Amino acid sequence: MKKTMKVAVMNGIRKMGFEERPVPVPKDNEVLVKLEYVGICGSDLHYYENGRIGDYVVKPPFVLGHESGGTVVEVGKDIKDLKVGDRVALEPGKTCGHCEFCRTGRYNLCPDVIFFATPPVDGVFQEYVAHEAGLCFKLPDNLSTMEGALIEPLAVGFHAAKQGGAHFGQVAVVTGSGCIGLVSMMALKALGVTEVYVVDIMQKRLEKAMELGATGVINGRDKNPVQEIMEITGGRGCDLVIETSGNEICARQGIEMLVKDGTLVQVGYSASGDMNLPTSMICDKELNIKSVFRYRHIYPLAIQAVAEGRVNLKGIVTDIFDLDDVQNAMDSSVNNKEDIVKAVIRIDK
Repeated sequence: MKKTMKVAVMNGIRKMGFEERPVPVPKDNEVLVKLEYVGICGSDLHYYENGRIGDYVVKPPFVLGHESGGTVVEVGKDIKDLKVGDRVALEPGKTCGHCEFCRTGRYNLCPDVIFFATPPVDGVFQEYVAHEAGLCFKLPDNLSTMEGALIEPLAVGFHAAKQGGAHFGQVAVVTGSGCIGLVSMMALKALGVTEVYVVDIMQKRLEKAMELGATGVINGRDKNPVQEIMEITGGRGCDLVIETSGNEICARQGIEMLVKDGTLVQVGYSASGDMNLPTSMICDKELNIKSVFRYRHIYPLAIQAVAEGRVNLKGIVTDIFDLDDVQNAMDSSVNNKEDIVKAVIRIDK
């Protein structure tokens, strides 16, 4: 076993570098995981470009990355459910277990959560991590560790779909066809939603949505999404909108295209932090407004969906970069958002 490991660190805005750090020693309730793939998330890119998200401010050197999969190489003395050689997907948030939210099963709302790559907690753009065994989910034989890394964003998509009460017979619209939009679309399909349409202004991303199973796509540059959905549904409107873009126009259009008593699930964060929404229309149509903060109790469901072929996680990956190439990986992801739908870092060559 190596004593030190390579760690990619953010040394400033748009500045990546490397450090050698000790390989962590797992506690009694932890396992040591040799990481193989880590996804690049939109939050990673936001920290990289701006140095902060709201009150969470990066203090370099800082380690990005929270979507990870790898292989167990050491287990703490209290661990019985995992063994050396098991391939796992890591749920990145450790919660307190004692607050009202944890005690009522809503642990994603725990105010004391320790979450990878949320300042001041380092992420996992590195070779090894020691993590609580209960947050390491064993992968079935037909899932790769790259898919294991992508269970994290897929969990967001499933949580969004479940928040919206997704079920067979509905017509749903997903606004935004980035990674979270695509996994939300696939989650809706996996849960039996009959028709799922995707709206965006980037044609290549819309083509990816069709490739992954969308019923249809609408390019908002060329057509009015509200008019299109009304035409598709014979003037009725859709039952469910999952808004992943964080764009106020998309949220407003989602509200307009919903049928009365329909549901809007807001997933994307607005760049400004606020949106002005048509509250009169919301009240007149008696709409249900839900939101998403990460996920809870989703990893087993998401893993099963991929294992059974209901979700094509590999299909969202457009680019794979080696850890040594992390500067280029981050810059390319920032500068080429139309072509790079989802990039992952390959830790273990």
